[in-house]
Amino acid sequence: MNKNYAKFKGRASRSEFWYFWLFNYAIYTILIIIALNISFKFFWFFGVFFLVNFIPFIAVTARRLHDVNKSGWLQILPLPFSFLERILERTSQESFSFIFTIITLVLYIYLIVLWCTKGAKKNNRFGKNIYKKRKKRR
Repeated sequence: MNKNYAKFKGRASRSEFWYFWLFNYAIYTILIIIALNISFKFFWFFGVFFLVNFIPFIAVTARRLHDVNKSGWLQILPLPFSFLERILERTSQESFSFIFTIITLVLYIYLIVLWCTKGAKKNNRFGKNIYKKRKKRR
């Protein structure tokens, strides 16, 4: 088991973050394909897998934001706008709903940019440098 399973402190490199995402979405894809093609009962595995990985998903995202010297709480920034968009969509306020959709989209694009940004090569307020230079061997 990974020692950073539910660790919110510290930093996560881009590779740690993206490999976690790749692994999880590969499993999600496999479970959906199995559920749709073999048996609908396999959606239980999808739900269990989601619940088991929910906290680690938030934790690795927080650590990735820490690596670029941003607060882990930044990952929830789009959520209020997304909820408002859905509420307004149901109440026939489509012009306002569209505005909140655009705001949500822009915030998610900002998060993706942060997730792809190179981490700080120095210590920051969230932890020590995780990109230590290795000494060359002769």
